[in-house]
Amino acid sequence: MPDDFERMWSDLAPVGRSSRTGGYFRQPFTAAEEELRAWFVEQCGARGLRVERDGFGNVVGWWDVGSGPALLTGSHLDSVLDGGAYDGPLGVVSALAALDLMRARGAVPARPVGVSVFAEEEGSRFGLACLGSRLATGATTWEQARALTDRDGVALGDVTSGEDGRLLEGVGTYVELHVEQGRDLVDRGAAVGVGSGIWPHGRYRLEFDGEANHAGTTRMEDRVDPMLTYAFTALAANKQARLAGQRATFGRVAVEPNGTNAVPSRVTAWMDARCETEEGLADLVAAISGQAAERAGRDGTTLVVTAESVSPAVGFDPDLAAALAADHEGGDWPVIATQAGHDAGILAVAGIPSAMLFVRNPTGVSHSPAEHAEVADCLVGVSALADTLERLAR
Repeated sequence: MPDDFERMWSDLAPVGRSSRTGGYFRQPFTAAEEELRAWFVEQCGARGLRVERDGFGNVVGWWDVGSGPALLTGSHLDSVLDGGAYDGPLGVVSALAALDLMRARGAVPARPVGVSVFAEEEGSRFGLACLGSRLATGATTWEQARALTDRDGVALGDVTSGEDGRLLEGVGTYVELHVEQGRDLVDRGAAVGVGSGIWPHGRYRLEFDGEANHAGTTRMEDRVDPMLTYAFTALAANKQARLAGQRATFGRVAVEPNGTNAVPSRVTAWMDARCETEEGLADLVAAISGQAAERAGRDGTTLVVTAESVSPAVGFDPDLAAALAADHEGGDWPVIATQAGHDAGILAVAGIPSAMLFVRNPTGVSHSPAEHAEVADCLVGVSALADTLERLAR
């Protein structure tokens, strides 16, 4: 089993990796991500799993045993731009390795077990996070999603068919293993933790409009510069989030006309905001938007704020989480919250009892080439996932 995990991991390591940064570019429906999906289908075939797909890009390999509500595990294979190796693929590789370990133990589940790969979990190409699981659960309709475009203007409907294969019909429980994207487990000295829930979070598009002008001949006092309004807003977001003990980030900006010697006419910026409560999220976004609008009024610019996606707070089934955390050699696994969104959250909101296992990340860094997990901790995660699946599939 250790050889299988490490072999699979080494197979994935070069795919979509930047020789310049060491980070990964595995955006949905591009060559790198399609190579990974083909690898997943090949791995399923080698294990005798029945492969089922839908037109959204989601894939499940089924171990057709037993009867009754199916047990599903897995994660995603796409990445953020210049992302880390572990966010998503660790859950997929660990799921396959966990099935191998279960079979080596002689375990025969009493109900079907599937390993899933959900498409566009990061939202790095079409802008809507967890898009594959949203479509599979009906949280987002194909009519809403098909017109989503990437940065080059390519529509989702141009790269995938949108035919629903009903992959989640009959699924009774979902368990997702994921690398931890913070330092909680490092601070606790634990290799594995169980998820209690996901913070509410959203993506907001802020469009600042001003007046294009010459960078040399236009006096500073005569400018209507949307870049200044945006810069103030970014600082205000940082201050408001710090004061509230929450999160607000501007990580993507587009400038028009994007010339070195021109005052811009428009700045479009995307803000990611996350809070412990939905009320806190609404208050934080309102405070930042209010300060931005006030500044825009003074600068002579205009501002439009659009919520592109907002995900509610998710509380995983507490009884399920407690059961998974308890009675393990060496003590209970800690139960921790996460500020990151996951497909497990989408399935939980859709009414499918869901749980998450997290594997320690010694750097505490994620969405970055510095993201990491030690092999020894990954193997603990595989064993923990196999234990969990055996328990739930009895």
